Amino acid sequence: VQLQASGGGLVQTGGSLRLSCAASRLPSWYRMGWFRQAPGKEREFVATITWRGAPTSYRNSVRGRFAISRDIAKNAVYLQMNSLKLEDTAVYFCAAQVDAALSGYEYWGQGTLVTVSS
Repeated sequence: VQLQASGGGLVQTGGSLRLSCAASRLPSWYRMGWFRQAPGKEREFVATITWRGAPTSYRNSVRGRFAISRDIAKNAVYLQMNSLKLEDTAVYFCAAQVDAALSGYEYWGQGTLVTVSS
């Protein structure tokens, strides 16, 4: 199983980015999520989506600005990030949970860096 995250980059405050996570050798999954880790901080949950497309869930600080979606045909998950803030700067990781009975994610991607500048 491989999760390839991409789409990070440098953007000014108020700008937008769209992250992509392509899954390979993963025919199906229960849910996929985005997490992030800022320098000197612990990794934190950002958003998640189920195979069915709903429900979705977001951390409070990104709700209304970020949108998670998935494309089953491409086996990919996306994170549209709008109205970016300085505090959104972090390495963003995608993760997949296959076994719904588990409480966490089994597979993780390598991360893509998002830098928001003023």
